[in-house]
Amino acid sequence: MKSLAWPLFRVTERAALAAWPQTGCGDKNRIDGLAVAAMREALNEMTIRGRIVIGEGEIDRAPMLWIGEEVGGGAGPEVDIAVDPIEGTRMVAMGQSNALAVMALAPRDSLLHAPDMYMKKLVVNGRAVGAIDLNLSLTENLRNVARALSKPLHELRMATLDKPRHREIVEEAIQLGVKVFALPDGDVAASALTCMPDNPYDLMYCIGGAPEGVISACAVKALGGDMQAELIDFCQAKGESLEHRQLAEAERQRCRAMGVEVNHCYSLDQLVKADDILFSATGVTGGDLVKGITQGPGGVRTQTLVIGGAERTCNIIDSLHAW
Repeated sequence: MKSLAWPLFRVTERAALAAWPQTGCGDKNRIDGLAVAAMREALNEMTIRGRIVIGEGEIDRAPMLWIGEEVGGGAGPEVDIAVDPIEGTRMVAMGQSNALAVMALAPRDSLLHAPDMYMKKLVVNGRAVGAIDLNLSLTENLRNVARALSKPLHELRMATLDKPRHREIVEEAIQLGVKVFALPDGDVAASALTCMPDNPYDLMYCIGGAPEGVISACAVKALGGDMQAELIDFCQAKGESLEHRQLAEAERQRCRAMGVEVNHCYSLDQLVKADDILFSATGVTGGDLVKGITQGPGGVRTQTLVIGGAERTCNIIDSLHAW
């Protein structure tokens, strides 16, 4: 897997560069389409036999990088791929911060193979490994993490997403005295930041996309953190309605076909079975994890974070594209 680090970094870099010129255009579908096309082309140039195990949808939702799609040059190692061509398409469309082109590679059959649906996620850094349990309430988890970190609750810092579905989560944490950082989008960046040595957050708790959850799990494992996740259906995430119930039933049917369970607590080792994993994230708009793309007299500059699980290494790669 180590030999794939450089070509993987070029994949997320090319997706970011394809989307970046449309920053502020207001059309997130156009942004996603450009990133998908660039990422697919770059993946097909890699010497791998790759399979998208979790991504943006199934084959009937092309031109996305659909679940089950085979990519690569047809030779080389067999790998699982978790992908989000742009995490934060809305942020790019609106000119907001923290958008990334992001993906992860792992040996074949080592990443959770699941539909593109909602997922509940709880992430902590290496000092709190073993202190989390999604079967418990948020309050119990916050108390357990604080105890593991030897911190009072009022010093605990929790990242989440600023979404209506998280209002009760935020209120529950604040009532305990926990400091809450509600981010517009970007739980992959928040998960990675939680596990960094100079981490701004002690834990990350949210309901977000399953592809982002599996990608996050790769970063968390490589950084020595801990994570648990639970697939939840559309009704559980968005509330009951006839339309939502139909979507939820379709999700549950796809889960049964893929051999995964809704409302089952998956440990980090179940999300990512291998240690020899690679994670790559290139900034599109400026953020806390990596810098966004900028243009100056000398050309266009990008910054990419590459994390290697086997060697437990983090590399920040600054590139100048002299166009």
